[in-house]
Amino acid sequence: MKKYIIPLSLIASTVLISSCRKLDEINPSGATAEAVWSTPEGMITLINGAYNDQRNFYGKEDAVLLTEGGTDLWFNQNKASYANQITRYEGLTASSSGTNTNTFTTFYKALNLANAGIGRIQAIAYPSAEEKNRRLGELRFLRGWYLWHIVEFYGGASLRTTETQGAVMTATRSTPEDFYKVIIEDLEFAKQNLPLQDDWGLEYSRASKKSAAGLLARVLLTRAYYSTGAEATTYFTRARDAAQEVINRAAEFKIALWPNYADLWLPANNKKVGAAGGESLYTISNSASNTASNYDNNANRMHMWYLPQYASRIGALVQSLQYGADQRRLQPTRALLDMYNEDIDARYEGSFQEVWLTNSAANYIWSAADVATHRKNANIAGRILRPGLDTALYITKRGISGESALPYLVFDRDTMYNANGTIAGVNAWPALIKFAYPNRTAPNSQPGFNDIFMIRFAEMYLIAAEAEFRLGNSQAAANFINVIRTRAAKKAPVNQTAAMQVRAADINIQFILDERAREFAGEQIRWFDLKRSLTPDQWVQRIKTLNPDITAVLPTHRLRPIPQQELDALLNKAEFGQNPGY
Repeated sequence: MKKYIIPLSLIASTVLISSCRKLDEINPSGATAEAVWSTPEGMITLINGAYNDQRNFYGKEDAVLLTEGGTDLWFNQNKASYANQITRYEGLTASSSGTNTNTFTTFYKALNLANAGIGRIQAIAYPSAEEKNRRLGELRFLRGWYLWHIVEFYGGASLRTTETQGAVMTATRSTPEDFYKVIIEDLEFAKQNLPLQDDWGLEYSRASKKSAAGLLARVLLTRAYYSTGAEATTYFTRARDAAQEVINRAAEFKIALWPNYADLWLPANNKKVGAAGGESLYTISNSASNTASNYDNNANRMHMWYLPQYASRIGALVQSLQYGADQRRLQPTRALLDMYNEDIDARYEGSFQEVWLTNSAANYIWSAADVATHRKNANIAGRILRPGLDTALYITKRGISGESALPYLVFDRDTMYNANGTIAGVNAWPALIKFAYPNRTAPNSQPGFNDIFMIRFAEMYLIAAEAEFRLGNSQAAANFINVIRTRAAKKAPVNQTAAMQVRAADINIQFILDERAREFAGEQIRWFDLKRSLTPDQWVQRIKTLNPDITAVLPTHRLRPIPQQELDALLNKAEFGQNPGY
């Protein structure tokens, strides 16, 4: 019989042992998993392994393509054909290899590790029930985390709550409601039994009470959209209350909105925001000093995916640590840039870069040839651009006139986008700089070691607002949103807080989605936001309207296909079936 190392037909021991890399460090004699995972110390290695596979997804290319690509906010850089199945929905089938299949495998493998720990921990003698439940809380948080990804990406697939220990040749579908019952129960247990973040000491990326409380609010909001009538009202109310609880317990959880939005993203603050007192409720950490603890040598490469080509456009610019390794994947839609009113909202400048200063080794002097190439006025020839002082490149969401008279390169909205909003293909856009990592070893170095903030405190206000809106309480929704907009308001030279406030009449689901875009652009959550809050037809309409380069999107695409290799491994694949439309 052929053995598949894939979730629906996996040989459990193969996956489990290969996933938990730390076993080799404490178990050089080759002891079995049953022996190692039978003590509190051994169980920690299993729990650590259960955390590990999220690092195989988040911060990597697959996550960016699946969670931000194919939405209203981002399109393939310079209209490239890379990953069209995901980013344009062109040719996405069950047989599409790569991103979709990798993701399916990753989350089911991680789920099986969590299930293994949940199933085995009860037989272990712990010094106290509190310590056992604390470790079980980690595992149940992780199971809820992985199940949420599976059901949102793949719908009612196979709901597995026990460890797979042999070749499984059949599978049964479960409804999304079945998934959410387990997810919510897991997170409620985790919230009750996990410690406060400080209790983990330096291990701040372990799930804590605030992590479970924050994810529970997100999950309850998502679950509400699977219901109608009184049941939907119940879940929207629970989501609002769960988010409000996190807000009310902010002092206990030692969390707060970072006072200045731009400071939230400064590399120097990255590790601080993930620790006690910061804004992150759940953090995926990456270590620069102990790289063996990361999933792989690349760790977090978020710093690369949203940058335009800046180097070599003009002799005044070279690739640098400051401006990033521009291995491009996605660029913003015009609609995303237009969602910001940069005159009053500091989140635009806190998220995007429009100006590149000259960084060549010596002064750059405009030659007659470069003047002709870039269609500058003849009198620009001979002008000097000084490193660190003079602008070499300006890429702006605004419309600019008289570009030929300016002694630097200019790409404005009319250069970057066609009249209908499609991308013109000039390989230029304002750079998303939230994830900048200037601490690389070389300008073209790919590895990055920033932490990744998976759930931020700001999301609690926007979850509460969305729930209130769905409950018919638009003023309450506006009140929650205004907390976020107050933080986002420019404070100088004129305090724009009053101008940033919104009224009940302003609130609808489109506005809420715009606000979430302004707050969370690029943060690996957009696809979930659209899928959750819009009907299939609304989902298609919003994507096609705001991202007109995407023309093939269909309601079918709100779920990803079950990989064909997974179905082919089942003896009952016809009964199990494919997601609709594939």
